[in-house]
Amino acid sequence: MGRVKVSTVIDVPPSRVWDDIQDLSSHVEWMDDALGIHFTSLKTSGVGATYDCDTAVGPFHLTDRIEVTEWHEGRRIGIRHRGLVRGSGHFVIRRASRGRTRFTWEEHLSFPWWLGGGLGALIGGRVLKRVWRRNLANLRHRLET
Repeated sequence: MGRVKVSTVIDVPPSRVWDDIQDLSSHVEWMDDALGIHFTSLKTSGVGATYDCDTAVGPFHLTDRIEVTEWHEGRRIGIRHRGLVRGSGHFVIRRASRGRTRFTWEEHLSFPWWLGGGLGALIGGRVLKRVWRRNLANLRHRLET
């Protein structure tokens, strides 16, 4: 299983970050690897919401099947990946100094054998870390401008 953790400080209050990220469908606006989100449940937020996320990283395209497993208003969203790539992840929002926000994204993922299994998780984790750092820069820019 590969672990990927990225974090950034955003120069807006935590409530502003929460207001943006709680709209799950808007994630495609700042995640370069997310091409489209299609809800598969009547719920579009909160625990139990499910959606398919069309994802592309380099030449690899897949549909990530996601279930929201945690929803702590203003603080944390947790998810489970149920597609070809499996695992769990979460976004955490914490107050930082001077009214800013520390936003952390962590995932624990396992890759199928045809994506290299354990070796794929190691290499894929490094690639995803680079992509997700760029995603957090996009989110920071989106919220600060």
